[in-house]
This record gives sequence, C-alpha cells and structure tokens, in this order.
Amino acid sequence: MSRNFDAIIIGAGQAGPSLAGRLTEAGRTVALVERKLFGGTCVNTGCMPTKAMVASAYAIHTARRGAEYGMTTGPISVDFARVMARKEKVRLDARAGVESWLKNMNNCTVLEGHARFESPTEIRVGEELISSEQVFLNVGARAAVPDFAGIDEVSYLTNSSIMELNHLPGHLVIIGGSYIGLEFAQMFRRFGSEVTVIEKGPRLIAREDPDVSDAIRAILEKEGVHIRLNAECIRFAKHPNGVAAGVDCTSGAPEVIGSDVLLATGRRPNTDDLGLDKAGVKTDARGYIEVDDFLRTNVPHISAMGECNGRGAFTHTSYNDFEIAAANLIDNDPRRVSDRIQTYALYIDPPLGRAGMTETEARKSGRKLMIGTRPMTRVGRAVEKGETQGFMKVIVDADTNEILGASILGTGGDEAIQSILDVMYAKKPYTTILRAVHIHPTVSELIPTVFGDMSPAT
Repeated sequence: MSRNFDAIIIGAGQAGPSLAGRLTEAGRTVALVERKLFGGTCVNTGCMPTKAMVASAYAIHTARRGAEYGMTTGPISVDFARVMARKEKVRLDARAGVESWLKNMNNCTVLEGHARFESPTEIRVGEELISSEQVFLNVGARAAVPDFAGIDEVSYLTNSSIMELNHLPGHLVIIGGSYIGLEFAQMFRRFGSEVTVIEKGPRLIAREDPDVSDAIRAILEKEGVHIRLNAECIRFAKHPNGVAAGVDCTSGAPEVIGSDVLLATGRRPNTDDLGLDKAGVKTDARGYIEVDDFLRTNVPHISAMGECNGRGAFTHTSYNDFEIAAANLIDNDPRRVSDRIQTYALYIDPPLGRAGMTETEARKSGRKLMIGTRPMTRVGRAVEKGETQGFMKVIVDADTNEILGASILGTGGDEAIQSILDVMYAKKPYTTILRAVHIHPTVSELIPTVFGDMSPAT
C-alpha cells in the first residue's frame, strides 16, 4: 500500500525546497525525499563553503598587503583549522536552515532515504512506497573521477572531500584548470600551500576567450601558482612525499610531486541509481536527464531540475528551473529554459563576471560586431582600492545595437556584470546603458564608457 501525494520531489538542492514551498502554499500535498545532506551542492560542497574559504583567503592576502594601505602589521600566519571552522559554520547554518524550513512546512512530508522508481508513478524510499502523478527530480551531480592511470593506487581529493580537509597541504596538485580548480588553486596558495595546476588543454578555462584565459593565468602566476598546460597522459603513483603526478607536457618536468592531489575534472549526474529505467525516463550518453524547454522529461508527468538535467551547472540556473516549473504548473505562465541568458562568475580574486556570448562565439555567429575593452587600471574605483588587475569587454551587434555579451574580469566584476545582464533581458539596445548615469565612484560607472569607446571588430 503506497501513500499518495499531489507531487513528489526527489532532492533538497536549490530547486526542490523552493518548489515544495510554492506547491504547498497552493494547497498541494508534497513528499520531499533527501538521501543525504539538505541544501544540495551549493550549501554543502559548493558555493557557500567555498566562497567562505575564498573570503578567508582574500582577507589573508589583503593583510599581507597591509603596508600598501598604510597599515603596519607583524608577520601574517594562517590558522587553517580556524579557516575550516568558519567554513563549517557557514555551511552547517545554511543546511540547518533548509532542513528546518522543509520539516516545518505545512502539507510537506520529508522522507530521508534513497529514492528509487518502481514504476512511472511509484517510488520506494526504504520500506515506504509513495506515489504521485507529478514527480520532480532535483538530484544534482557529483565530482567526476576520470580513469587516470594509477588513480586507484593513491589518495585524492574532490571538491566534496576537500571540505573535510584537516591539514594544510604542503603542495597541492590540482588536476583541471577550469572554474573549480582555479578557485581552489588561488585560495590554497594564499593559505600558504605550494600549488600546481595541471590542465590537459592548451590554456586555462577553455570556454572563455583567449584574452580572458591569458589574463587569469597571469593573475595566478603572479601569486606563485604553477601552471602546466598541454598535459597529456596524466598518471599517478605513490611517492614518499605524497603523490607523484606524471605529465607529458610540451615543457617542464615530466613529474610533479605533491603532498595532496585535487581532482577538478568535471561533474557527473546522480542519475545512475534512481531506477530511471523503471520509469521510462531517458538520459543522454553522459547520464543527464533529457528535458524539453519546460523541464519535462519524455515521461510528461516527470520533470528534472538543476544540475541533473544538463541545462545548467549553477545555483542560479537551478533556482531558475524551480521558477520555470512553478510558473508553468501553478501560475499558468509559460516560462522556458530558452528564455534565460547564460551568465556566471569565476570567483578567483579579482572575479570574472560573464554574460551572454564570448567574443569567440559572437564572431562565429557571422554578425557584424562592435567590441569595447577597458583595462581596470583605468577604472577609478579599482585604482582607489589598489585592485587594478583585469579588464572589461563588451560585444554588440553593430546592425541592431543588441548587447551580445560581456566579460568583466576585475574587482566587483561579479556584481557589475548584472547591470549589463538586466539590459540584455529587457531587450534594450546598448545605448540604454550608454545614456545611464551611474554612481561615482563605482566599477559600474565605467560600463557606459566602455560601450562608448567601442570600435568595429576586424
């Protein structure tokens, strides 16, 4: 005998709890199933704990530069245990908040355990069988562990297990030169570790434009992070001092000896043990659940939100998935995944804020372009703060004046990019920003200037 609900939500990440809130407010009964930690990746191993650690690293780095600001200090030391304790409080408080909210939500039944489909409408959680004609999957993803030679013979960290680290690595070797890897690279270098980043590709964060990648590499190398590119045949072996990472690079030593290794080599969806075959739900070759523009799977009453659907790997896209699902189900508002503009940030210091197309993507589109750039050395706010690394870049369709994309690598870039993004959503021409009056002194006040200084792309 199963218990029936108006809706079942599997997973308490960024989309699930908010959807439960909207559904229960609308008078519907909801069962929410979570098998591990409430809050999902963002709260437990992603945004909140890592950005707490980034904040500690920033404070430590600024303290070391105290003399530049007229501050006299003694030698700066790092208490790594306190760094991790601060991180832990941030994530535990957030996790407890999500769990308390759900368990005290009217019309919401929280079940803790592993959910598996037994049919398209029936799901087993431990000894209990529940059913519904409306199911939402919000099961997230986890770190991918590639089949590197020797990987099973050595100890390694992922973005999840590094959250439990109880010692400061002497030399942290990071495999993967993209967003996750670079954030950890800079923070641990600032904590005092020697850091080497090993990347298979010819440059860091390959999805970004070459000028952005090169600038980020320069920022990291200036702080003493070692970068190894074009690393083929990555392999591992035990070493008396930790782990030996073998690399076949175009330059540099063929082996890097590290005390600790962090694998930052992508993600894989948590879809392999849900019994999706019994529900008839299709996944792609990588295991991501296939959804349409309204987040529905090939089984119409089953939807997938968040990282498991392969349509966005960020907290903000997961939350937007909730908004899309709720708008269509409750508000009779046909919102779509294709309505959103790609936007994200890389939280090194200074951060990279991105919106829309890269220059590379815009050029491939065949449009006539206008491009504007401005170094942060010419941004008054950055000069005042003593944080002048990076640059701004904007890309516009020369025929329609539509803003196609922007990159702001610099202090406040993750916040300043929002003003460009909002104009893009409003479908207004770049001249809307050009004529705007922004507050002085801010980073954002230079955005109209960079649009005004555009020239035709050659």
